[in-house]
Order: sequence, then structure tokens, then C-alpha cells
Amino acid sequence: MSYAVAALYQFVAVPDFRELREPLRELCAARDLKGTILLAAEGINGTIAGETAPLRDLIDQLQHGTLFGPRLDNLELKFSTANAMPFQRLKIRLKKEIVTLGDPATDPTRQVGTYVDPVAWNALIAAPDVVVLDTRNRFEVAMGTFAGAVDPEIDSFGQFKDFVAQKLDPTRDRRIAMFCTGGIRCEKASSYLLAHGFSEVYHLKGGILKYLETTPQADSRWRGECFVFDERVALGHGLTEHGLTEHGPAERAKESRS
Repeated sequence: MSYAVAALYQFVAVPDFRELREPLRELCAARDLKGTILLAAEGINGTIAGETAPLRDLIDQLQHGTLFGPRLDNLELKFSTANAMPFQRLKIRLKKEIVTLGDPATDPTRQVGTYVDPVAWNALIAAPDVVVLDTRNRFEVAMGTFAGAVDPEIDSFGQFKDFVAQKLDPTRDRRIAMFCTGGIRCEKASSYLLAHGFSEVYHLKGGILKYLETTPQADSRWRGECFVFDERVALGHGLTEHGLTEHGPAERAKESRS
């Protein structure tokens, strides 16, 4: 039996996020879904899995039901499959941030970089004056990245601020194209760069997962595998399940999920 998997997020004002936790848990549990969803005042972020029809029904409830009302009108969604249930249980967590950067002045609901669809991504990152920046953690980069991308060599996204301060200069690095797994880290990273004087910032819409889903392998500039934070560990083109590889980074990445 295969399972449907939905990765989702949206930055949006959710001041009542604490009150939404239990109703959301009930919606997921009633459909026998498992995974993790994070709720914060700045939005929602998570990956959830189950049988296709109940999962699709949950997404419909999030976008059109009464729990969130019309707030999730721009929910970023990516669907894939898993050969086995990729999560052990259901977790609905309350957080300060749905992706932790630790900079209160950074607000993706006010400003983010320019979205670039996967079909236009190859041409952008081939431009000689563009700095291609991978915003993910070092063990994720070790498993796969875009050809020529800069590895910030960070262990957590919260260290991205230090990388920017030490390695980037808005007077020198005038055009930056960044990417991450599903797009959420780039939303916050691009907002941070814009707030700190970088004027031309682009990010891959839907992230690596959308690129791998829609880009033919023959046309791809992606090298390696894309780490995902569930039991599948890694996905390839077409979002096919790769599982563990024999090289070290995959094992270390799997251990780092805790």
C-alpha cells in the first residue's frame, strides 16, 4: 500500500493559533493522518501523510473550511507518495516561528524576494552575475544541491544570519538566487536579506521539491538527492522515493532528525 504525503506552509497572521491546535488535531486524527504540523502567530508549516482521499479532504478543510476561514488562501502545497507510512504519529505543535530564524524584524508577510518558477530557474542560476545560495543545513547540502551553489555550511537555519554577516555583501552580491527544500526557509531568508540592504533577491517557488516534481531529469541542474524530514529520507526526480543511500551524509542526516 502506498500513502499520499502533503508538504504545506503559508506565512499568514494567525493570532489565535493556540486555540486552533486541538481542533486541527481532531481533523487530522479523524482521517487517520500522521505527521507534524507547526502552528505559530506567523502561520502554518508541516508535512502530513495518509490515504489519498482523507488527506485531500483535510487540505480542502484547511483552505475552505471554518477552522482557518479564508486565511489559507495561498497555501503552498506539494504532494508526493511513500511506499510505507513515513511518520510514526501525529504531532500538532505550537511554536514561536514556523521556521526558526530568530530575527523578530524579519516578516515574510510584509516582504519577500521575487518568486522564480522551476521553468525559469535554470536560466537564472546560469547567469554569471548571480550568486546561487543553498539555505539548507550542511548535511542536507551534502546529499544533493544545484550545480555551482554556495553552501553556507550551517548546522541550523538560525545560523543563516551569521553566514550573511560574514560572507555576503549587498554592494558586491547584487543578485542572489536562493533555494531550499520546499520554499519556506527561502521566504524568511529572502525577507531577511531585503531588510538588510540586498536589493535583488530571488527564490525558487515551491523549492527543490517542486523543481524535482516538474523538471525533466535531462534538463535538470540538480545533483544528488533531496533530503526530507521523514522516514523516506531522500527523494529524487519525479519525487521518487530513494530511501537511505550508502554514503555517509544520508546516515548522518537521518540521525539528525531528532
